[in-house]
Order: sequence, then structure tokens, then C-alpha cells
Amino acid sequence: MLGLQIAKSKIFPKFLNHKDDNRVDVVDNTRHHPPDSNNNISFEQVELGCVNDRSHLENDEKNNIKYKSIRILGYVVLGYLLVVHIGGSTLVSMYIALVPSARQILQSKGIKIQTFSIFTTVSTFANCGFVPTNENMIVFKKNSGLLLLLLPQLLIGNTLYPSCLRFLIWLLQKITKRAEFSYILKNYKELGYCHLLSSLHSFLLALTVLGFIVAQFILFCVMEWKSEAMDGLSAYEKFVASIFQVTNSRHTGESVVDLSVLSPAILVFFVVMMYLPPYTTFFPTTSDCQETASVNGSRIRNPIKTLVGSLIFSQLSYIAMFVILVCITERDKMKDDPLNFNVLNITIEVISGYGNVGFSTGYSCKRLLKHDSACEDAWYGFAGRWSTQGKFVLILVMIFGRLKKFSMKQGKAWKLS
Repeated sequence: MLGLQIAKSKIFPKFLNHKDDNRVDVVDNTRHHPPDSNNNISFEQVELGCVNDRSHLENDEKNNIKYKSIRILGYVVLGYLLVVHIGGSTLVSMYIALVPSARQILQSKGIKIQTFSIFTTVSTFANCGFVPTNENMIVFKKNSGLLLLLLPQLLIGNTLYPSCLRFLIWLLQKITKRAEFSYILKNYKELGYCHLLSSLHSFLLALTVLGFIVAQFILFCVMEWKSEAMDGLSAYEKFVASIFQVTNSRHTGESVVDLSVLSPAILVFFVVMMYLPPYTTFFPTTSDCQETASVNGSRIRNPIKTLVGSLIFSQLSYIAMFVILVCITERDKMKDDPLNFNVLNITIEVISGYGNVGFSTGYSCKRLLKHDSACEDAWYGFAGRWSTQGKFVLILVMIFGRLKKFSMKQGKAWKLS
């Protein structure tokens, strides 16, 4: 009878979940056979052995699907790279072959279409910024179609790579219904691929990237729409060139305009964008929320303060914003008097006001490019030569600097990764 129980436990594993029923059968069997302590010990050992065997099988199955998932993830990434590079270079080649103006540019420089297409596609996707022309992409600033073909490659190879990869895996899971894709989506951390993020993180990353692009695009159009950098372009060409330029500020570096003629406010904004890591994400969290009361030794968290704390930027972000605002208010003087009104002097003045220090580079009439007999040196700071709007911004900076201790721990919702 004991042998039959063992045989059943091997053939029908579901009985292992009902060990109490098995034990009752053994007790009932003692009505016909005298109790044997050795048999009881043997049964417990065999039962434990079956449980251990089942746990080993479950671990083996989990490891097996993990290894399969890693292999499939490798195939997905490889396919992702091949499709983007082959498809991208093919589309670029077709565009250049069909558009005479783009083809003539390459012919005048002695560059083959295939060479330019493959080199530019790989460089754009890898965010190297290398282009086989001395002028970078400035010579193609009127070829809006080419810029639009390269624009998605800028994003899917850099800032939006985790979001696109997760969306691709989710799409494959919906189509194929394979367990490996579900495992990848649920256990992304166990696979050890740092570019694979959670669904929420991927979504917030995409929103953050879009927000940065929109903010740069608005500022760029406001400041440069009628500037020298956009001369000779139609409204549509200006629109495409502006999007292409601001998107490239995030680690790619392909340029369709001469950066030296851009306004200082735009350049400072580009500096901030270049400083940020590619996967910078606005990630609101409740882990650092404010505590307002204590009940029975436990803390009650205020969700309103939590939201406000998540929306507040870091101190460095505010300083950069103030520098950009001053560059906007003083943009005319920065063009006419660049030796006095330069970004470095403005940055020193803003940080000095923020720290309530009082240092100033001052203003010197000797540094004027065009001598002005009406200009007189004065014993007051550099801000004394600013416009009314610039002085008002500096007042806000000094007030904010006095209150900085109340926001020193903010900005934690921004994940720089």
C-alpha cells in the first residue's frame, strides 16, 4: 500500500498539495497492518523528497525560460539594429537618388550615395554626429525630406531606445503570445540589460524627451525664426530645420545652422541639454513625500506636498533658467557689446545674486567694439547696465537665493540615468 502511495505521488504531483489526505490513508491502513515506525519514517522521507524534486523542477523551468528569454532578447535587439540600419540607409539612398539638389551636393564633393547613406545612418543612430561633409548637415538644410528621414533615427538610437525596445517586445508578445516575451516584460531586471526599463519608466521617459524637444523648439523659433541662421529658408524648411536642430542637442550633434550666429540664450539652453544624460526622466515618486503628522508612532504623508515636491526642479536647474532669461532680456546688448555682455559675465552676476555674495565683473567703456564718447565708467556693478527686465530677473534670483534652504532637497523626481 505504501508503494502504491509513492507511485501515485510520482504520477500525480497534485497529490503533493494534499499531504494531510495522504497521511489519513496511512493511518487507515494501520487498521489491517500493525504500525511500523520504520515505514512512517520512510514515507516522510519519500514525501519530502517528492517536494524537493518538484521545487527543483520549478527552478529548472524558471531558469530554462530565463535563458530562452535572454536569447530571444538578443535576437530582438539584433533585429532592431538591422532593420534600422538597413532600412534607414536604403531610404536615405532612395531620397538622394530621387532628389536632384541632394544628389548634386554629393557629386560636387565626390562622395558616393551608398557611402554617404550608410555612414550617415550608422553615425546618426549611434549618436556620433559624424557626417562625411565638411559643413556637417548645413549643406542639406533645404532638403527637409532628408532631415525628416534622419530625425527618427536620432531618437530611436538614443533617448527613446528603451521606450521603443519595450514597445517592440510588447507588440511581439501580443502577436506571438510567446511566454518568453511576457517573461521579458515582467522580469526585465533579472535579464541584466540596462536599456530595458519598466513600462511606467519607459512611458515617462518618452514624455520627458517630448517635453524637452517642445520646450527647445518653442524657444528656438521665438529667438531664431527671423535670424541670420534661417536666411533663405521657407516657413516649412524653417520648421523642419528647427525640429532637427533642437533634437540634435541631446548627444547627437548634427547641425543644420551655424551655431556661432545663434543667440546666447539658445546656446545656454543647448548646454543644459548636452549636460543631461540620455535617459533623464521626470519620475514622480511617493517615497520622498512630506510627513505632516504622527499617529501611534507612524507618519502620515501629505499627497499634495508630495506632488509639489516632485514638480520642483533642482537648484542648478533654476540657475540655468535664470541665466537663459537674462540672456533673452539682454540679447540686443549681447550683439552690440559682446565683450561686456557675454554669457560668462552674466552667469557670474546671476550666481553672485543667487548666493547673495555681491561680486560683479563691472562694466568698462574700454571694452566697447565701437568707441562711444557718451559712455562713462561708473562705480556700480555690471547689473547697473542691464535693462529693466534684466534687473527684475536678478531681483527674483536674489529672493530665490534667500529662500534656497527650503528647496535644497527638491528635484528628486528627475532621474539622471
